[in-house]
Amino acid sequence: MSKLAEFKRLEAQLAEQLAALNSLKNDSELKREIEFESKLKALLDEYGVGLKAVINILDPGRTRTPLPTQKGQRRERAVKVYKNPHTNEVVETKGGNNKILNAWKAEYGAAAVKSWVQ
Repeated sequence: MSKLAEFKRLEAQLAEQLAALNSLKNDSELKREIEFESKLKALLDEYGVGLKAVINILDPGRTRTPLPTQKGQRRERAVKVYKNPHTNEVVETKGGNNKILNAWKAEYGAAAVKSWVQ
């Protein structure tokens, strides 16, 4: 891309961003939020209180209990113990992606290894 084309492209982007900024400056809701923020900061400074302290006052249970996740929490995987009847080797794992288990599955088949769970 030539320097002139790049310059014109950047200049057009800048003009777009300036137009968006000017429209935001005239937004009454933005002005209300800015006013609220400045008054809140002044009030916090006046009383010497931090934002975390205000949150603890308004919602005291929030700090003790974590917020629930949207999908919920997964239950912890149970430990499975596999014992190879051919070598008497024992493998403990919470998941199926284990190096030794994968080698056993390749050698003896997945169905056979699955039957070795203790």
